[in-house]
Amino acid sequence: MDFSASEEQRLISDALSAFVEREMYPHEAEVERLGTVPDEIARDIVSKAVAAGFYALNMPEAIGGGGLDNVTLAYVERELGKPSLALSTFCSRPAPNLLACQGDQIETYLKPTVRGERRECFALTEPGAGSDVMAITTSARQDGDDYVINGTKQFITHADHADFIILFAVTGTDDGPRGPRKRITSFLIDKDTPGVSVALLDCVSVRGYHPTIITLEDVRVSSGQVLGVEGGGFDVANEWLYAGRVMLGASCTGRAERALDMCLDWAASRKQFGQTIGKFQGVSFKLADMAMETRAAWLLTLECAWKLDQGTMSRMDASMVNLFASEMIGRVTDNAVQIFGGMGLMTELPIERFWRDARVERIWEGTSEIHRHVISRDLLRDREA
Repeated sequence: MDFSASEEQRLISDALSAFVEREMYPHEAEVERLGTVPDEIARDIVSKAVAAGFYALNMPEAIGGGGLDNVTLAYVERELGKPSLALSTFCSRPAPNLLACQGDQIETYLKPTVRGERRECFALTEPGAGSDVMAITTSARQDGDDYVINGTKQFITHADHADFIILFAVTGTDDGPRGPRKRITSFLIDKDTPGVSVALLDCVSVRGYHPTIITLEDVRVSSGQVLGVEGGGFDVANEWLYAGRVMLGASCTGRAERALDMCLDWAASRKQFGQTIGKFQGVSFKLADMAMETRAAWLLTLECAWKLDQGTMSRMDASMVNLFASEMIGRVTDNAVQIFGGMGLMTELPIERFWRDARVERIWEGTSEIHRHVISRDLLRDREA
C-alpha cells in the first residue's frame, strides 16, 4: 500500500486549505461571539464553495458531485476539520443516505442538495436512544397511502439551517431469532411540514453548529417520502455512520495539525528565563507527543479510508479510527492550552475553542465506551467460537 499523496490529492488539499483560510478563518471570531452563523455568511460560503468545485465532493459525478474516492475525501475532511465546524459545514458533504433517493425524490431532494440549493439534517438520536439506536421510539403509523409520525429527536445538528430532515422512525416489528425486532424506516420530511418544530439547545462547544430538538406531532407524509425501502432504515443509517467515523478521524487530524502549528510558532518565539520555551523539556516533550499522535491518527485514517474504498473495512476498523482520533484531539488540545498558558484560555486566540470543541468528539459519532465495546467484542468473537 502506498499512502503518499497523489498529485490530485496535493492540489485539492492546497486549494482547499487556501479556501478555508480565506473564506472561513476571518469569520470564526464572529461566529463564536454571536453563537450562530449569519445567513449572509452561510450563503456566501455555499456559493463560493459551489463555484470553486468544493461542494458535494463526496457525491457521484453523475449527479453533479465531486466523485472523490474515500482516501481523497480524507484529505478533504482533514482541511475542513481546521476551521470552525459551524463554518465548514456550509462547504457541504451531503449525507450519503440521499443516494437511496428514487423517483421524484431525486429531483426534489438529491440533486438540489448536491447543487447547494437545499440542505439536510440527519435525525436519528432521541432522548432515550443514543448509542442504543434500536431504542428509538419515534413512530410512523401507516394511514392509507400516508404515514403519521410522532416523536422527538434530540441533539440533531444543523437542523436550524436545514430545509429537510432525514428522519428515522419505527414502522412496526419483525420476528427475529432473539424475539421481536423493531422495523426502522427512513423518511424525507420537509422542515415546514405541519407538526414539525425545531428548538435550539445551548451547548458549550461547537458554537454556531447548534444541537437541536425536533418535535413531531401528527406529522403526515406520503409513502413517496420513504427513503429507500420500508423497514430498511437501519441499513441506510449504518452506511452513513461507519463512513462518518472514518472521516471524523480526518477532521480531528486537521484540527490537531492546526493546534500543533500554532504551538510550534509559540514555543519558538515565546521566551521565559532568557530562552524560548520550546527549549524546555516540559514543552518540547509535549510537542513531540502531539506530533506523534497526530501522525498516528492520520495513518490510521488513511488505512481505514483505503479499506472503505476496497470494500474491506470492518466495523472494528471504523471504531478504532474514531476512538483513537477522538481521544487524540482531546490530548493534543489540552497540551496546547498548557503550552500557551494563560493565553491558551483567552478568547483572543482559538486555542480555547479547539479545546472546548474537542470534547464532543468522544461522544457524537459513538462514545469511547461503545467503540471499546465493539473492538473488544469483535476481537474475542473468533476465540470464543
